[in-house]
Amino acid sequence: MNEDIKIFFDDAKERMDSSIKHLESELLKIRAGKANPAMLNSVFVNYYGVNTQLSQVSNVNTPDARTIIIQPWEKSMIEPIEKAIMAANLGLNPLNNGEIIRIIVPVLTEERRKSLVKQVKNEGENAKISIRNIRREVNEDLKQLKKDGIPEDDITSGEEEVQKTTDLYIKKVDAILEKKEKDIMTI
Repeated sequence: MNEDIKIFFDDAKERMDSSIKHLESELLKIRAGKANPAMLNSVFVNYYGVNTQLSQVSNVNTPDARTIIIQPWEKSMIEPIEKAIMAANLGLNPLNNGEIIRIIVPVLTEERRKSLVKQVKNEGENAKISIRNIRREVNEDLKQLKKDGIPEDDITSGEEEVQKTTDLYIKKVDAILEKKEKDIMTI
């Protein structure tokens, strides 16, 4: 493979890997009925005037499949953490006992499960679009290299290789989505 084509190809793989990682991080935020500290990754607390991620001001644990325990490092942070969880609009109700905050993760209804599956599919479609856009950009770069005098055989093999890679990453997305869907629909 031509060195210029290899550079574009390596960059494309790296960007496709980033799309997969982004999808996985977005799917962590979608709860599947089981308690998971990652469910609170989007919660930010006002910590002495600075918007700080919840995990930076407390310990977040899951002692069982339905409970999240938040233990602030400073007792004065209990109320701001409680307010931040409510403001994050995650559908979770924090219970404060003065020392820790306990969140009981409610059981998902069938309707809510279906809604979450739609959300998962939407995230998956966004990842696929991102991967296809990367393929399109690489193909445009290859066409530019063709104009710059790179042999057509090299360009064709580069296009075939980027298509194979795209198909592989789309299959990865499908596998991730299938696993998450099964996780959500399992009672």
